[in-house]
This record gives sequence, C-alpha cells and structure tokens, in this order.
Amino acid sequence: QWLSDRKKRALQKKDEDIRRRIELIQDFEMPTVSTKIKVSRDGQYIMAVGTYKPRVRCFDTYQLSQKFERCLDSEVVTFEILSDDYSKIVFLQCGRFVEFHSQHGHYYRTRIPKFGRDFSYHYPSCDLYFVGASSEVYRLNLEQGRFLNSLQTEASESNVCDINPVHFLFAMGTAEGKVECWDPRTRNRVGLLDCALSSVTADTEIEGLPSISALKFDGALNMAVGTSTGQVLLYDLRSSNPLIVKDHHYGLPIKSIQFHHQLDLIISADSRIIKMWNKDTGKIFTSMEPEHDINDVCLYPNSGMLMTANEAPKMNIYYIPVLGPAPKWCSFLDNLTEELEENPESTVYDDYKFVTRKDLENLGLAHLIGSSLLRAYMHGFFMDIRLYHKAKMMANPFAYEEYRREKIRQKIEETRAQRVQLKKLPKVNKELALKLIEEEEQEISKKRKQKNLPSLLKDDRFKVMFENPDFQVDEQSEEFRLLNPLVSKISEKRKRKLKILEELEAQGQEEEEEPEGKASDAESSESSDDEKGWVEEVRKQRKLLRQEEKLKRQERFKEDQQTLLKPQFFEIKEGEEFRSFKDSAKKQKLMKKTLEDRLKLEEELGTLNVSDTTVGSKQATFKLKKSEQQRKQQEAEKRHRQERKTLRRSASHLKSRRGRGRLFH
Repeated sequence: QWLSDRKKRALQKKDEDIRRRIELIQDFEMPTVSTKIKVSRDGQYIMAVGTYKPRVRCFDTYQLSQKFERCLDSEVVTFEILSDDYSKIVFLQCGRFVEFHSQHGHYYRTRIPKFGRDFSYHYPSCDLYFVGASSEVYRLNLEQGRFLNSLQTEASESNVCDINPVHFLFAMGTAEGKVECWDPRTRNRVGLLDCALSSVTADTEIEGLPSISALKFDGALNMAVGTSTGQVLLYDLRSSNPLIVKDHHYGLPIKSIQFHHQLDLIISADSRIIKMWNKDTGKIFTSMEPEHDINDVCLYPNSGMLMTANEAPKMNIYYIPVLGPAPKWCSFLDNLTEELEENPESTVYDDYKFVTRKDLENLGLAHLIGSSLLRAYMHGFFMDIRLYHKAKMMANPFAYEEYRREKIRQKIEETRAQRVQLKKLPKVNKELALKLIEEEEQEISKKRKQKNLPSLLKDDRFKVMFENPDFQVDEQSEEFRLLNPLVSKISEKRKRKLKILEELEAQGQEEEEEPEGKASDAESSESSDDEKGWVEEVRKQRKLLRQEEKLKRQERFKEDQQTLLKPQFFEIKEGEEFRSFKDSAKKQKLMKKTLEDRLKLEEELGTLNVSDTTVGSKQATFKLKKSEQQRKQQEAEKRHRQERKTLRRSASHLKSRRGRGRLFH
C-alpha cells in the first residue's frame, strides 16, 4: 500500500515475496471513486460504475482482466443487469436520464419527470419501477416502449425500492421512515410498515426522524430494512413488528444489505464498517472496517468472496473461507489458504517497530517525522526494526547492563522473600512510617471494635509520600517545631528503634518485640510527664526560634556591611526643577488619598472653588497648577508691568508740574 505501481512492478522482478502476492483481477479499479458494483447472473462478469469521468467497467472473471470500458454523459446513481450476461444494462443517471446499453454499446436514452434515486425491474411484466424525489412511482414498460400510469403514494419522497423474487411484491422505502408494499397486478397498496417507530429502542439515541436508506427481500416472507440512523430491522411480512433490530452504533446510513443463506447471516454495511451477524440471534459473526469509506457491497453468489466499491480508486476483494468456497474461476485460493494455515508466515509488521512521538523524542529521531523512514499509523509511526535498535543503542549504550542488574536484583529479592520477613520501612519518611506502624499495633493490642480502615502505608493515594524525596518531612522547620513541641523526645525513642531495625536487617536476624531499655510502665510515666511539660517545651522552642532569627539578622547585617552600595541616579523630567525627595513623597501620599480628600485640600489651598447654582446642583471651578518656570515668568511680567506703571505716573507728574510753572511764570 505504501508503494506506487511502478515501484511494485520493479520489485516484482527482484523480490520473491512480492512475486508470490496475488492480484486477483488485473487493474480492478476506477480512476477516482467507485460507486456501485454488481455481478451478472451467470457469475462470469463483474460490472462497476464510478468517476471521474463517469464510466462503467466490465471485468471478465474467466480472463481475470477488464473486458471493456464505456464512458457516460453523467454520473450513475444505480444500474441493473437485465440479462444473464452484460448484453442488457439499464443505468439511472443524475440528470433524470435513463440509459439503455446493449452488447455493442449505447442503445437508447430517455428521461423521467423527477430525479430518480433507485429502480427495480419486474420480470413478469417487463416494467421498470422508478422512485425518487416525488410522491409518484414511475413505470416504464420495456415491451411496449412507453410509460404507464404511475403509482400514487402517500410519501413525499422515496429513497429505495425492491421487488420480491418469489411473489413479485413491490416495496419502497420513504423519507418518512415507512415502507409501502404494492401489488403490481392490481396496482394497489397492500401494506404499510412504520419502521422509524420500530427502530427506536431503549439503548438507541436518535436526533432526527429516521428515513429508509436500504431495502432487501429474502425469500417469500423475510425483508430487511436499513435506516439512515444506522439500524437494520428484520421483518416477517406477516407481522408489523420487527423480528430483530441491529444497531451499527455509528449513526451512519445503511448503504447495503445482503443475505448469506449457508450460515443464516445478514451482511449489512454503512460507509464505515461491514458487519456480519446471525439473523436469528443478532450475534456478531465478524466485522470488517476498510481504510476508505464504503459505497456498495456485493456478495459473489454461493461463495465466501465479498467485493466493495469505495471512496478510493481500488475496489477491494475479500475472501473469507468460513463463508464458503472460492468461486470456480479462482479456485486456487482454497489451496493457498490451506497452505497459509499450515505454514504461518511472519506478518508485514514483524520487521517494523511501532513508536509514539514521545519515543521518537527520547531516541532523538523527531526530525525524521514526515520522511520516508517513518510511516504514520494511528497515534504513532512504524519504523524499521534495525533502525530502532541502532538508535536505541546510541541513545542508551548501557541499557543491557541496566536490564541485567535489574533482573539480578529481582531474583535476589525473590530469594529474600523466602526468609523470615522483617519490618520493611520505606526510604522516605521512615519515622512517620514507624509511627503509623506503632499506632496500628496499639489498636490491635487494645482490640478496639472499629471498622477496618485502610492503612496509609498500603493506600495507593498516599504511596508517593513514602517514595518521592520531595515529600520528606523537614523537622527543622519552624512550623514543624511549633506544632510538635514534644517531637524531640518521641523522635529519640523512634530513632533508637530505627537503629535497632537497621541492625537486624543488616544481620538478617528476627526483629525483637521490644528493644532493651525502659519498660512499658516507664514509657507511660514519660507520656504523663510530657503532657505536663507541654507549655515549657513550647516556650523553649519559641526561645530557640527567636535566637536563631536573631543570629540570621546579624549575619544578614554583616553581609550588608560587606557589600558596597552603588550610587543611584534619577532623571528629572523636562520643564521641572528638583527641590527635594519630600515633594515626590507628598505627591505619592496625595495620589493615595480619595477624591473627596483631595478636593477638600485644594479648596483650602484656594485652587478650587465650590458654589451652589440656582438649579440646586454644585458648581466647581478649578485653578490649574503652574510649573515653577511659568510662575517665575508670570512674576517677572508682573514686576515689569508695575515698573512701567510707575514710570508712566512719574512722567505725567513731571508734565503737570512744568505746565503749572509756566502758568505761574
């Protein structure tokens, strides 16, 4: 699948394994997509339609190759082989056209009033029944060569139709989820099944109204119906209730339904999966999920071969020996399957190693993503096993030595397990673990009638606390010493006990029930003394903490004296003059105050005037603060105006005195 056709042909000359592979029918494919596939009644010809361009291809099974190919004017919705071979074919096309082909090629073309979706051929009367985007069922008689009166149904649209091969009852599936059954002899409706209501069960989730997407008769009495929501209903024509309802659980429309009579199986397919299940019990026989979406499924008569039309150029052929023998034109498949069962060969993936993206990053091969050395598959990639081993050896050359040491350690532990078991304390928080063990032993000795609560040492939720060093209890911290003021005396006893346990583990001896030292009575008296001296111990710990804090402050002070202070420079904004650091502090304090406090302060300074208006509201007048430079400039202008005013006055005074003097003279 990963190689092109040219590379496959080149490899066939060199590789013996590729030479042994089977291409059952040569060039069994379409240019882009295949939509429908059928087998002629004599079993010699397989016909398929697809795009692009719209065409039909006929394959001769006796020659295992293509017999002919014909291109069409529009895409084919469905087709029917009327004769035993390929000499009479009818195509229903997208543009409402019905095209007839004979052995030599195109024969005749006509048109129906509405767009068609499916049709069936009634052999006794030579009538074609067309259903589609209309409430009518159009009838075209091939003997007379003309349209007959159509059947008027209650449905708004119809999707599929079929004719029973025994008593020739005509059935059609509607868009409303109903199946209407008509008698072609009297042209009257003889039955109505509400499949949409029957398809809804307790465990199905349906968002909309199910419509009928597939319909198939089996014998005289059985009929299978497929819905657009992924359910298959098996009916007995004598009952309005389904015998069994099978859900595909994908919510996709059922594309095809086939019956396998040898094993009493129903083969139903949607665009994603093909399911084979027992029609009596509903038990799954097997299922197949091709790589590409499925458009149609065709079961080769009286055999175990299955063919599918897909949303891909290649049309798939499956051979399942359990379903039946191989067709006579490829009987060698039976011998091959027997040989494969006797001599199982290595699968394709034996020479490949599946790795995830994280594995590639650990190996240092993340740069190979997108190259031909990695093949994307599901959530990872396939790579050559030889490349994987080389990369792993380069990334971790001592992996084998580590693996060997781990195996030796495991075997040693297995032999140790046969000896007398000692108390095994974890590597992290040994004192806490010992405390929990002692509490459990005390509860057992006192025989308290309590529920069996899980131990913290055995509980998976707290397992990390005794494995990860990050959870180690810091006994020198301030919080621990204040919360546990008597921890010193208790920890001393536990440390002695830990030391004895470690010695016992080293010597391989049995653990003593109680270490030598004080008796249990002495311990009880100690506990009472500890309770009395609780306050003294807390005071002592607080005093020690204050002394430690004082020493730390002295050390920090010495370090600060040793470090040289560097001068700091501040940039003054343009247009402002620096007076002192107090102004900036005042500004910061002023900015922290509320708006009300700032308004009161400005009103006291005279920069704000608040007055009542006639309407009853408040009027506030602000005086903008000026910079120092503007203030100096205004003061200079004011002095200049005053000087000019005094000069004018003195000049006018002199003039008046001169005038008076002349008069007097």
